Amino acid sequence: MTQPLIYDLSLDELTATLRGWGEPAYRARQAWEWLYQHKVDDFAVMLNLPQALRERLAAEFRLHGLALEAEQRSSDGQTVKRLWRLPDGQMIESVLMAYDDERRTACISTQAGCAMGCVFCATGQMGFARHLTAGEIVIQAVQFARLLEAEGERLSNVVLMGMGEPLHNYEASLAAIRRLNDERGLAIGQRHITLSTVGLVPQLRRFADEGLQVGLAISLHAATDEERNKLLPVNRRWPLAALLDAARYYVERVGRRITFEWALIAGENDTVTQAETLGRLLSGLKCHVNLIPLNPTGGYAGKPSDPARVEAFQAVLRAYHVGSTVRVRRGIDIQAGCGQLKAEVAARRRGARAERAGGDS
Repeated sequence: MTQPLIYDLSLDELTATLRGWGEPAYRARQAWEWLYQHKVDDFAVMLNLPQALRERLAAEFRLHGLALEAEQRSSDGQTVKRLWRLPDGQMIESVLMAYDDERRTACISTQAGCAMGCVFCATGQMGFARHLTAGEIVIQAVQFARLLEAEGERLSNVVLMGMGEPLHNYEASLAAIRRLNDERGLAIGQRHITLSTVGLVPQLRRFADEGLQVGLAISLHAATDEERNKLLPVNRRWPLAALLDAARYYVERVGRRITFEWALIAGENDTVTQAETLGRLLSGLKCHVNLIPLNPTGGYAGKPSDPARVEAFQAVLRAYHVGSTVRVRRGIDIQAGCGQLKAEVAARRRGARAERAGGDS
């Protein structure tokens, strides 16, 4: 049986565990510091803990929730993508992106696969496997923080935009956010953490009531129910009217603007008509539109919009006083869109198995 991951414990839970072993509370704080501030990868190096305690921690828990399956680095050196294998064989991805303003952002996964079925998303195309635990979410950021610190840099931002729908895995995602933000944890400021969702309306309203100041990004991609139903099946459950009501509730409760994600698909949702419909839909709402030229995937035939259409789309939004920016496309040469590296590795494995089967016949 696989040992439990120590990163799944909160500080209070770790304290209770060690007290149950007859250890004083301060030992838990010491271990916690090794985990989150020193980011060690071996219990043996927790030198201010008694050797017997280090040995028991190693016997009872595992420090490694992820095994590196594959890594790719972009040609410009600004993006690192990692494919991790979990103890049960599931695989997830996380990405580290560097920006000129010294931001170092980790994009991390919250599920193995995804149940939302967004048609242009490589993760959505592969289906849902399971939720990640809070520790499995957090340790992705810890791994990148360790990598950066070895290079004299610091992880400054975390976005829950990798594989999976964070609000579908609500409790673990929320626990991970609090751990990332905790000054005794990774100490990432709330305003430097962003959660991305396709718009699960009840959970979105619940998230608004949490009192957090984290960023919120909503994957919109279409401005009418007819068009959004084709791209995001979740829209059939919670159509745009319900989603926009929840968005207004979020702004009212939290006071922060919302980012709406819009993957620009050539000839589909990049038209002036679509831009006008979007402008009317968002006019008066405290929000910003993040325009993302589509990152093509093998399971979807759509293509990214050309720059002229992107500029025309933005011009229409400006007329409705809706701000927008075009996201810098990161890691295109290494397929940095969520799920793409996993899909590539899985395809290679299927090919290898087929070759072996052919050779055995």
